Amino acid sequence: MMGRERKFTKKELFQKTRELLLEVGYEAFTFSLLSERIEASRATIYKYFNNKDDLITEFMIFEMNEFLDKLKRVETYHNFEEQFEYLMDVIFERTDIKDLIEITMHVQADSHHKAKENMEQFDSMRLKMYDCLQNFIVLGKKEKRLNENLPDTLILGFIFQSIAIPNHFNLPRSEWVQAIKEIIGHGIFKKH
Repeated sequence: MMGRERKFTKKELFQKTRELLLEVGYEAFTFSLLSERIEASRATIYKYFNNKDDLITEFMIFEMNEFLDKLKRVETYHNFEEQFEYLMDVIFERTDIKDLIEITMHVQADSHHKAKENMEQFDSMRLKMYDCLQNFIVLGKKEKRLNENLPDTLILGFIFQSIAIPNHFNLPRSEWVQAIKEIIGHGIFKKH
């Protein structure tokens, strides 16, 4: 049954890679498991990637490109409030990005040339994430919505890290996201 090579798209391969990484993590991820998931031979995967580090790092570049494309659309909204709402929606739409980035930190990039190149590109893309939101920060400060005394990178880091706050009491997702937006937008102190 596995004798014939099954054709698959890179997007399909990356989708199965995402699922598998989130299920089993970096250490347990293998081409054998992936080939079962995608219903193709390991040899077929090896035609495209020398090892799992090359695959995982290229997969993360693909993920980051999609994420950056969405982040860049923030500027299509005209005021800070609309941009903030859009940004929070994008961040909470893909909460698994944080987990995938953590998994990527296990990659042995120094032992594989291609993986090392990919990791360097991925690191520069993470910095681009902050660069593409610089106008968002400038607008927020101009509209007096953001504290001008806080460093821009701290504000963005706080927003991006909000997805890491655990929902221990399993509040409904919409309620949870709305509460986080409220804390970021207005703080935890009650207004007098």
